[in-house]
Amino acid sequence: MRVVKGYAEGRAALARRPLVDFSLPPHLAQRLAQAFGQPLSPQEAVGRILADVRQQGDAAVRSYTRLLDGVAPERLEVSMEECEAALRRLPRSLRSALQVAWERAVEYHVATLPRGWVDMQMGWGEVYVPLERVGVYIPGGTAIYPSTVVMTVVPALVAGVGEVVLCTPPRQEGPHPWILAAAALAGAHRVFAVGGAQAIAAMAFGTESIPKVDMVCGPGNIFVTLAKQMVFGVVGVDGLYGPTETVIIADGTATPALLAADLLAQAEHDPLASPILITTHEPLIPRLLQEVERQGGALPRADIARQALEGQGLVILVDSLAEAVDLANLYAPEHLCLAVADPWRWVGEVRTAGAVFLGEGTPSALGDYTAGPSHVLPTGGTARFASGLGVHHFLRSMGIVFAREESLMKAAIALARAEGLEGHARSLAMRLRRRRS
Repeated sequence: MRVVKGYAEGRAALARRPLVDFSLPPHLAQRLAQAFGQPLSPQEAVGRILADVRQQGDAAVRSYTRLLDGVAPERLEVSMEECEAALRRLPRSLRSALQVAWERAVEYHVATLPRGWVDMQMGWGEVYVPLERVGVYIPGGTAIYPSTVVMTVVPALVAGVGEVVLCTPPRQEGPHPWILAAAALAGAHRVFAVGGAQAIAAMAFGTESIPKVDMVCGPGNIFVTLAKQMVFGVVGVDGLYGPTETVIIADGTATPALLAADLLAQAEHDPLASPILITTHEPLIPRLLQEVERQGGALPRADIARQALEGQGLVILVDSLAEAVDLANLYAPEHLCLAVADPWRWVGEVRTAGAVFLGEGTPSALGDYTAGPSHVLPTGGTARFASGLGVHHFLRSMGIVFAREESLMKAAIALARAEGLEGHARSLAMRLRRRRS
């Protein structure tokens, strides 16, 4: 991990790269060229996939599944009976843990539901209407994430979405049974063994088998993220997600071993993960680095964690917690952990973070599973304007208006005529005359 000292150097070290780097390493670029028969950028490849799925439907989905995943499933859809069977076969301890995560998520998202309102005196109000159908993407790469099923399906269902469609990459033997089990437990309505950009295209445009949705949500790789970016406007999207990132603010009361464990927990996600510590206590740094080295070597995903720590790992020494919080606000991290003596003193100063974890007894790893809020959080600095996945993503707000005051009609008529829209003015004036008669 790189160590920098001082606010100015820390600010420079936290300078953001693009949210998602759409370039490919040479071996992946070569694989893409082999698949398509010519060199293509990721944008070109995804654009071609989207166009083909839009025009050819299931045939294109099957073709790209064979080409890119090396799988030719007989059926795109996985029956809910298969999902229920996977749930029954789930190891008891894992099912119990998923149940805890599900219950906690339901309770949290129910608590966040907005309420409609009407003010008869003012002549206005607001109602919330859930989306009819939502598409959820669950990745299937170097790790399996049944927790992400809970974190995406639950807020949609709590919001009142009528149908949740889930897509997840296929394997020779079918989607991972833990994903299917989690889909059954969380309450997804339909499940499809389709991954990558073709899954996003199928949910956005609709095919013979996969229904068109109103919104696509969930994390994914570079091709999934590009596809979400390109279909926005045809459907809604929850956000564009890059590699995970954690900023921990620590003072002299923090425990080096716990801080190291938290940094490693994020580093093991992805070689491009960003584990960052900002501290006011210089003696903590050498002990932290020793703990990172000691604990990191024992992780099953040690190589991934090492790449993340060497590539993006950062320790920043500042003079005060105020400076630390200011740097965190500038960076706008996905996870912000306040490992300080009085975290409640500082939580009100946080302005930009996907989620905030208070005290060293509350690690961000808890947020990945059973904290309650979704772990699908804004990355790459988008916490400046975006929120973690929640019921608000799946609700449309509709204003309610009923006319009560003549003064509003008169002002509207004047504005309409000033804008040259006489039809508007006459429509309003007719009502005004009727009221006076």
